[in-house]
Amino acid sequence: MTMDSYAISLEDVQDAAKTIEGQAIVTPVMTSSTMDKMADGRQLFFKCENFQRVGAFKFRGALNAIKKLDRSFSTVITHSSGNHGQAIALAAQVAGLTAHVVMPSNSLPVKVAAVKGYGAVVTECGPTDRVEAAATIEGATPCSCQIGSYNHPHVMAGQGTVGLELMQQATGLDAVIVSVGGGGLISGIATAVKAINPAVKIIAAEPVTADDCFRSKQLGERILLKEVPDTIADGLRTSLGTLTWPIIRDKVDVVFTVSESDIIRSTRLVFERMKLVIEPSAGVAVAVALGHDFRAYADKHDLKRIGVILCGGNQDLDNMPW
Repeated sequence: MTMDSYAISLEDVQDAAKTIEGQAIVTPVMTSSTMDKMADGRQLFFKCENFQRVGAFKFRGALNAIKKLDRSFSTVITHSSGNHGQAIALAAQVAGLTAHVVMPSNSLPVKVAAVKGYGAVVTECGPTDRVEAAATIEGATPCSCQIGSYNHPHVMAGQGTVGLELMQQATGLDAVIVSVGGGGLISGIATAVKAINPAVKIIAAEPVTADDCFRSKQLGERILLKEVPDTIADGLRTSLGTLTWPIIRDKVDVVFTVSESDIIRSTRLVFERMKLVIEPSAGVAVAVALGHDFRAYADKHDLKRIGVILCGGNQDLDNMPW
């Protein structure tokens, strides 16, 4: 795939914004003087996707993809550890379709319950068997199609609306920090933000135990995770997609990794200081923003106004990590 043939463009993101308008929430951007002090005086602008429908950015891409389906389809199928499954379930409900969601057995109970609560049929499987399980259901279900959680142009474009909104809400940004798993969110945001202002740095944030994006950027080729990584950030346990990788390769400026203790500490910090419920996958971006490596990078490149994407808030309150 060449630089001229990415899966999505700014126009696709703008079209997605029109498609989901009125049903997806334009989430707020919040600030905190305490967090700014901890970031050496830089201004942090937190895009609160924890306030999105289903509690995560995933609703944007799911709704955009489902609204663009051919009317011959009556059932949508996906596999997900939680947030995308919830998003597909609700978007299908809005569109009057049936949703089947395959969820690995290590999914958080709160997320499984939420997917069922939005009316989806849930099939549990082994942690590494969900692709095959979803394909089996699709083969046995007439008038059905699969919508993946990240490696899908309409999903990527929908997620890119986060960046489109952020650039309107927080002007003059120098950088945007985005947690990365499969890459749907960061590829969409990078597409939108870099088209609006190429000077804005796009920073990927990743658990050190799930560092395929970091290693891929270092080597210049897509590196897959060999096994399900051991990280509390359950939304970031997937490898980069074939469609998301070229955008990440060319439009993401740098990747920083953080430890599990950093993720837990930063997630708790947002609870305590900003009074916001976020999940550990969102805490990864916060950990990077407050970490030594990024602060040194920001000093070198004179980055003062930083967007931080709080990608979701589906935290299991019965099993807090601290």
